[in-house]
Amino acid sequence: MTQSSSHPFSWDLFSKAPVVGIIRGLSVEEVNHILPLYRDAGLTTIEITMNTVGAESMIQQAIDQYGRELNIGAGTVCTKDDLDKALDAGAQFIVTPIVNKKVVKSCVKRGVPIFPGAYTPSEIYTAWSLGASMVKVFPATSLGPDYIKEVKAPLNQLKLMPTGGISLDNMEAYIRAGADGLGVGSQLLHKDFIKQKNWDELKRHFEAFMKQANTYFRK
Repeated sequence: MTQSSSHPFSWDLFSKAPVVGIIRGLSVEEVNHILPLYRDAGLTTIEITMNTVGAESMIQQAIDQYGRELNIGAGTVCTKDDLDKALDAGAQFIVTPIVNKKVVKSCVKRGVPIFPGAYTPSEIYTAWSLGASMVKVFPATSLGPDYIKEVKAPLNQLKLMPTGGISLDNMEAYIRAGADGLGVGSQLLHKDFIKQKNWDELKRHFEAFMKQANTYFRK
């Protein structure tokens, strides 16, 4: 079985900016403002968490409008039921906060990229061995950049995406430590700019993340 979305996940898009923005708890109106700014800043991959009110319709609408220009995924997918709802909405990739073997195996079977959340080396390796596209190391800042380097030393085949507390101030350190991608929530989706509807400043903020990604992922 292949990926269900009419616009499948693009690794080419992801590689242009290996940063996954995390939309959580925002309104449809706010998301409609954010997505074109995100795209125009050069960022390419974003998840809408399933515990956001109206997440399924947001995902569906986002893919209808931007599914060829952005990778639109579902985050906080904890159960098989969450997964089914996310895929029915057309999610192009799946992110979980935990290693749910049923969710991971189902995504692998369907050909949907899956980024399961893991913390310990054993959890990380289990997620990878189940077929994870990349393992979300969460919460990253509780562990620090050296943790990424230390895990990848004996397990250099792993692809890791530190998530949680990633910011403009520390993203360089995580990339230099060996991160293959970064998951960024409120530090990227700046709550103050969104609340104030300061869309110009939000776009500049996105561009600053894009500049950092371009600088350090390319080295």
